[in-house]
Amino acid sequence: MRKFKIGIPVITPDGKELLPAGTVVTGEVIKDLIASNNRSVKTYPIFDHVSLKKDLREFLSTPPYNTIFSDKGEAEDLFTFIDDIKVIEPILQFMDYFKENDFYTYRHILVVFALTTMLSRLILPGYEKRLHDSIAGPAHDFGKICIPLEIMKKSTPLTRGEFRCVRHHTLAGYVLLSYYLKDSKNIASVVARDHHEKLDGTGYPRGIQRIHPMVEIIAVSDIYDALIADRPYRPVSYDNRSALEELTEMAEAGKASSNVVRALIARNRGNRPDHRKFHLSLAKRGKAPENNNYGIRKEDKKD
Repeated sequence: MRKFKIGIPVITPDGKELLPAGTVVTGEVIKDLIASNNRSVKTYPIFDHVSLKKDLREFLSTPPYNTIFSDKGEAEDLFTFIDDIKVIEPILQFMDYFKENDFYTYRHILVVFALTTMLSRLILPGYEKRLHDSIAGPAHDFGKICIPLEIMKKSTPLTRGEFRCVRHHTLAGYVLLSYYLKDSKNIASVVARDHHEKLDGTGYPRGIQRIHPMVEIIAVSDIYDALIADRPYRPVSYDNRSALEELTEMAEAGKASSNVVRALIARNRGNRPDHRKFHLSLAKRGKAPENNNYGIRKEDKKD
């Protein structure tokens, strides 16, 4: 494992600091951290927890997810499948924290989980085992629990320093899940670390090109919902067409999986075409919303 210096303290949902800011995260550091965890972590069926199932149904009933999940039988099969997924207790604490303190992020985590599960069924062989083996469910953004809320909820452009802080949620999530699962190679740990990587090596934190198939699916799902959902940093979200066109451009540029993008577009079409049998169109008919701060950085204040 390459060395990375983490820029934020890695703190568990119950307030324990695992690593201070500035720690160089190496394979040996992760190994020692795992060895220090002498507690067994409990797991629970995800939908047994308070209102997660009810909330997810509500989120998926709004456009464009009501189209993506419009097949009632298929949607119920999906919920039945998720019913059997167990998650570790810290993930439930993480969900409770964001439901109370940052509802945008809470909704995003659940929707990306559902979308990833659905796309995995279309694309991945043996997806059931892959998802059940993760023991983490909606945990791709687990590291965001280490980001100050004033940054997470900021409505104006992030400074470059704040953006660097946010980027560290990938390593923080990797450290946390490696610690709890006692396995740095568990797919949940890998997803938390790598879901902002791009296939051309321009992503972060490692700048790698070979990405796990599950990570490819989560990466596309994550970007898609980030574009179309209400967010504090913009008054209007991307319309669905514009978001799909942005993802198409990324796929054509070799940054995102074209197979996953095709599957997502296919689910947005009423006739449900086979995603393997049509080509992505580069036609541009949508446009980014006005006064959109997505991706915009401003200089840090100088003393």
